[in-house]
Formats: sequence, C-alpha cells, structure tokens
Amino acid sequence: MLAFSLFAAPALAADTFEQTHPKVVKIYGAGGFSGMESYQSGIVISPDGYILTVFSYVLDTDYVTVGLSDGRELDARLIGADPRLEVAVLKIEAEGLPCFDLSKAVKLTAGSRVLAFSNLFGVALGDEPVSMQKGTVSIVTKLAARRGVFETPYRGPVYVIDAITNNPGAAGGALVDTDGCLAGILGKELHNSLNHTWLNYALPVEEIRKSVEEIEEGKFVAERDPEEARKPQRSLDPAALGIVLVPDVLERTPPYVDRVLPSSPAEKAGLQPDDLIILVGDRLIQSRRELVEEMEFVDYADPIELTVIRGRNLLKFTLQSTAGRDPTRGTQP
Repeated sequence: MLAFSLFAAPALAADTFEQTHPKVVKIYGAGGFSGMESYQSGIVISPDGYILTVFSYVLDTDYVTVGLSDGRELDARLIGADPRLEVAVLKIEAEGLPCFDLSKAVKLTAGSRVLAFSNLFGVALGDEPVSMQKGTVSIVTKLAARRGVFETPYRGPVYVIDAITNNPGAAGGALVDTDGCLAGILGKELHNSLNHTWLNYALPVEEIRKSVEEIEEGKFVAERDPEEARKPQRSLDPAALGIVLVPDVLERTPPYVDRVLPSSPAEKAGLQPDDLIILVGDRLIQSRRELVEEMEFVDYADPIELTVIRGRNLLKFTLQSTAGRDPTRGTQP
C-alpha cells in the first residue's frame, strides 16, 4: 500500500519525511461509535518507548495498541496525563527507537513553513508511513475554543496553521519545521468560539515539556505504585465530604458531581454540581470508580485536594471531613 500524502513533496520535504516519520506512531484504542474514531497519533520521545500524545477518549481503555513505522504493533500502557493541557504519556516495551528530544524543540513564528505528521483518517494498520501535510504558521495566539458545548481547559499559546490537521486521527501528531525539528504536537478537533471556525493548531513543545517531565517523575500518574498501596484503617469516601456522584452506568463513568449536600465540607469548599473531578492530589482520575478507589487510600481524618474542570476553568479545592476538623479552631461539624 502506498503512503498517504496530501501533496507532492519536493526533495527537501521528502528528506525530512524519511527522518521524521519513524518518530511518529499510530495509536488505536477506544472508540468505534458514531463520531468517535478509535485512533489518533503520537510521537516517540525516548529510545526506550515513551510516547507523547493527546489525552482523549481513545486512551480510555485497558487495551491501547501502538503501531510503529516498521510495522510492529505493541501494547501500550498509560503512564499519566495532564488534563489541564490535554496531553498524555504512554509506554511501550521497545528499545533503540528513533525519537524526538523535547529539550531541542524549536520555536516558530508567523510565516514559518511547517510539516504535520499524523495518523490522519487512520492511514493503515501495517508498516505504511504516516501522512504528511505541508503548510505555514498563520499566527501564534492564545487558544479560545470549544469542543461541543465545552470550553477547552487550555488557554495558552498555540500555533495556528493553514494545513488541514483538524481531522480524525491527526491529534497527537508532530508539527516540525522543514529541517524535521519538532515544534509542537497537533491538537484535538476544536471549534473557535470567537469566529465559529474549525481550528488547525498545535501546542508548542515549550508549553507542555514541564508537564511531560512531571508525568515521567510520577505526577499525574494513572497507576499507583504497589509500594504505596496501603489503605488506612478508616478510609475516606465521597459521601463523607458531601459529594454525590453521577450514577455509575458505564464501564468508565466520568466522575461528575451530581449533587453537593447542604452544609457539607464540599459545599463549604465551593464544589458545585456538574464539576468534573480530574485529579486527587497529583493522581489522575479517569472514572467514577477510580475516584472512589483513590479515596480509599486517604485517611478519613486527613484533608484531600481535588482538582475539577468547571466550564473553561480548572479549579482546585481542599476538603476535609468533619471528623478531621480541629474543634479548638471553632469549626462546627
């Protein structure tokens, strides 16, 4: 099968393609429903199999497969994600992979010529190369967009590009300059809330590099270290904080707040119905079940830090059950 390309590449772009496409992977996971494709893109960021991609529903499964440029298909596990930037890090068992070095990423300006590499439209399942698009950076601006009815949590700088990357499967792909130097990763499908147009954009590496390093160091992780897996004698639970979650009707029901009980720690802290809980401390939460399980590792009397998405805002709250309040400070149960 021939490589899928959106233009006839000149010699320079062809050389860049040969050195770049082995560093871009195809990711397959959850999806398959109407309007929900089961694939996206990613970039290799270490020789031993760490992969940077976007944080999306495609990763919302225990069975994620990564397709490499040499045709190998390997199982991947989610190391962690930062929902505020909508980026995630996966790990596959491999060695000696060609990769991008995030510390050597370049900055772009308006007018910069760029190439976008991705698994656009699910190019193929074998060793066929990923797609490549040619374009320029139209503008470097702050993101103001929505996905459906929801505002995006990330409001920082993006590269708006004139290549049509806002298509299924492109998210998580690489944006490089004409020399093949990484500049950013392609963002998810978004609608501009200011002028009602679809956005073709990429997140600059400089905006996400610190978060990726924190994930690799253990922050925003998706799995608990077995050495830490010790539950207190009396664990915390959402009810003790006055949080009523939405019913658990799906395999991974999102941990939305359904109701907040009057005069509860949750109400006093400021939680509201429809808040989406995404972090407990630095622990990534992907479902209602994971939230309940994570709270089981918190002592009933200890404070707990919750991070939620509310509209376009990311908010952080510290809550404590009435059993953990210090009566000498005048707090009534």
